[in-house]
Amino acid sequence: MKNIEEKTIHTEKIYEGKIIDLQVDDVVLPDGEKAKREIVKHPGAVAIIPITKDKKIVFVKQYRKPLEKTLVEIPAGKLDDNEQPLAAAIRELEEETGYTTKELNFVTSFYTSPGFADELIYIYITDTLEKLETPVQGDDDEFIEIIELTLDEAKQYVEEEKIHDAKTNYAILYLHALGRM
Repeated sequence: MKNIEEKTIHTEKIYEGKIIDLQVDDVVLPDGEKAKREIVKHPGAVAIIPITKDKKIVFVKQYRKPLEKTLVEIPAGKLDDNEQPLAAAIRELEEETGYTTKELNFVTSFYTSPGFADELIYIYITDTLEKLETPVQGDDDEFIEIIELTLDEAKQYVEEEKIHDAKTNYAILYLHALGRM
């Protein structure tokens, strides 16, 4: 089997932030040449596919500064220090939607941008939502609007690029493949 791994010989930390850290690694390539790799370090994230009793998907509408536009997405957020993905998923569901659940099922996990970042996102699904009597306070700098869509409406949003991120597109394809909505 051919060796295609790169060996790190030096790491320079460039930035440490609230959400991400940035580093530049000097590496030795399989052919012995050297190269630099710019790497975003991320603690990981969760996303939830929340389905109401009347078979609507709960989405959050949120302005995304890097894109300079508003997107419709499934609820999601980063893992806090030493937080387990399941606990983070329940926390994010409550903070972003005002719903909770006693039953979250793991769907999958995937790397969001493996060419430059180590972020791993865990996807969960629930169709046993309960409205919280008292909403949970979310992040102070997060302004979101809740919308509920049928699967067909969500597919239309994909065509209109109102839904235009990987995790949400994955969720819609997953629900479509299940054929249960």
